[in-house]
Amino acid sequence: MLKHLLILLTLAMSTATFNVNAEQSKVFGDYTVHFSAFTTDLLSSEVAKLYRIPRSRNRALLNISVLKKVMNTLGSPVKANIHATSTNLSSQLRELKMRELNEDGATYYIAETTVNNEETLKYTLTITPVGATETYTFSFHQQFFTE
Repeated sequence: MLKHLLILLTLAMSTATFNVNAEQSKVFGDYTVHFSAFTTDLLSSEVAKLYRIPRSRNRALLNISVLKKVMNTLGSPVKANIHATSTNLSSQLRELKMRELNEDGATYYIAETTVNNEETLKYTLTITPVGATETYTFSFHQQFFTE
């Protein structure tokens, strides 16, 4: 199972060669939030089936992980409360239903939404790591090409 999560994360990172915004991170104090958004047709059929994600050029996947800084490591995965929305250029707001995936100590959060060709979505994320007293909010834009 960990192999499948690593495939999902690797795929998210590999799409960075196609789009500068494919994989990014933000640092907030002791936490680093990694995030990416891409169309689900990029997932292998095996990964899509395992996580019940419909593969489609017209379906976007938001992928988030939160790491707490730990000296001399890449960080330690932490659980978080995440509220996510997407807004298109016509100001249509969508509340995204986040799903938590846990595997061998790794924690990822994913959400899906439909997209059209050349549609740009503004994702707004509000994240509170479990055990933290602060909430972190940020936005990023992602354009999708489906044709």
